[in-house]
Amino acid sequence: MAGGEGATAVMCTPAFVGRLLRSRWYVVFASMVVMAASGSTYIFALYSKELRSVLGYNQQTLNTLGFFKDLGTNVGVVSGLVQQVAPTWAVLLIGAGMNLAGYLMVYLALTERTAAPPVWLMCIYMCVGANALTFSNTGALVACVKNFPESRGIVIGLLKGFVGLSGAIYTQLYLAIYGDDAKSLVLLIAWLPAAVYIFFVHTIRVLPYRRRAEGDEPNSKPFFCFLYISIALATYLLVMIVVQKQVPSFSHAAYAVGATVLLIILFLPLSVVIKEEYTAVSQIEESLQHPPAIAVEEPASAKDDEQPKCSMSMTGCLTNMFKPPALGEDYSIMQALVSVEMLVLFVVSVFGIGGTLTAIDNMAQIGQSLGYPAKSINTFVSLISIWNYAGRVGAGYMSEFFVARYRFPRPLALTAVLLFSCVGHLLIAFGVPQSLYAASVILGFCFGAQWPLLFSIISEVFGLKYYSTLFNFGSAASPIGAYVLNVCIAGRMYDAEAARQHGGHAAAVGDKICKGVQCFKHAFLIITGVTLAGALVSLVLVWRTRSFYKGDIYAKFKVVPAADADGSNQRGEMVEGTVTQAGEPQNGKNKKQEEVNDEEFN
Repeated sequence: MAGGEGATAVMCTPAFVGRLLRSRWYVVFASMVVMAASGSTYIFALYSKELRSVLGYNQQTLNTLGFFKDLGTNVGVVSGLVQQVAPTWAVLLIGAGMNLAGYLMVYLALTERTAAPPVWLMCIYMCVGANALTFSNTGALVACVKNFPESRGIVIGLLKGFVGLSGAIYTQLYLAIYGDDAKSLVLLIAWLPAAVYIFFVHTIRVLPYRRRAEGDEPNSKPFFCFLYISIALATYLLVMIVVQKQVPSFSHAAYAVGATVLLIILFLPLSVVIKEEYTAVSQIEESLQHPPAIAVEEPASAKDDEQPKCSMSMTGCLTNMFKPPALGEDYSIMQALVSVEMLVLFVVSVFGIGGTLTAIDNMAQIGQSLGYPAKSINTFVSLISIWNYAGRVGAGYMSEFFVARYRFPRPLALTAVLLFSCVGHLLIAFGVPQSLYAASVILGFCFGAQWPLLFSIISEVFGLKYYSTLFNFGSAASPIGAYVLNVCIAGRMYDAEAARQHGGHAAAVGDKICKGVQCFKHAFLIITGVTLAGALVSLVLVWRTRSFYKGDIYAKFKVVPAADADGSNQRGEMVEGTVTQAGEPQNGKNKKQEEVNDEEFN
């Protein structure tokens, strides 16, 4: 009892709370909540029918709005450049303002509190609101990857997984708060993400990273606790979806209770953070009873820290641009953009992510054309959200495991995901009876799996120095595929078929609904073809990085074990722990002392 009371007393002190809010693990927790509030762009299908009916849009116009939403979601170059020169809190505040402004204007137009805006203005509203995701994504993701560079696949998969779950989370929250009112859903996604960003604005940041001792493994236990909690959250959401589908009249009070349980599970990772920090405090108190070792590490030489810079002349810039460093070293932005590796990732993003985005954005219309009831269409959207989560988390954790244990190249996993997504596209194309459930699962999983693989590959191949900008460049290509496949192909073919069914021209048909397999058949056969082409192109990246992934891609984050007699390693740096208080050399610190020093450093 006394020990429990002592632990409670320690955890209730202002010093412990301050330490908790400044810790690396709290940054991960705060980032998970921010990402869970950042996936409102993935529930476009839930309110797209309201846009069609209230504003009189046809399918091509609706797909144009979806394209500008995807454009805002994926073109985060501005947020990446802001992250390079501004603190993370500034990035999150900009995102909060853009989210509130963009979606609030969409809500006012839907509720007819303002005059119906022209299509071009509505496209701007959608793009601005969706672009807020890139600011939260950049701020949270970059901070966590730089805080845990040896677990980047796990970090990216976990955080992107919460983005994938956010669609189902929003569905439950809006049903509990507003009831089944799609217009109020737009209001919810206007104010809630902005409020969350502002709440965590000063706790998400990059902390100094200290290389670990040779032989010590990264502390990944909290990440697996976070994983188990996120799986519990996804399972709970899936159960709620099934129950709500089976129960004809699910009461508003039941929705409220369900949303309360959801929020409790969502904030449960905070208990893991508290436990980790209490353990660290206990280790510090224990270490103070013994003379602490002093870790001495000389700063790297100017030669080591020197980064390749362009000369003032244009010739010098062009020369350096086409002379990149070895894979895994820090590329400049221009060196990365003109590389074959980035070109391949652009093509994969256009064909692979563009195709799955088209399916997700049109899921409501696909279900409607194939004769599924409205309740089933909501189920498809939620299934996509949950399996989107499964794809992100699964790809992040499993690819990290195979890279570390078996040197399995991450680009090859990306190729496999692209091939698997072709199955979902074909199920939609041929309209197999009751297959849309399976298609939702497959496409949600594949769409989610592509993101952590893409972002991890960029961080590994091009380094972390300009990561905030480069990963946003890597995702910027997907809206091109979304525009071509969604607007130019799927939207036009849908409207043409609707016009044929209703006996008029496509422009005159307006918001008439298309019925039957033919509405999307040819569009998704084309999407299957280009996705297959993207998978073949990705093999170029597999071939070019095969030697890189055979080595230890995280070697630079470990202490070099070999030391000369003077205590320096082969690069002229002091090995951590080679000098004690008395000045006598020793082989290294014990594991507990290093963990204590790591915590004090943070």
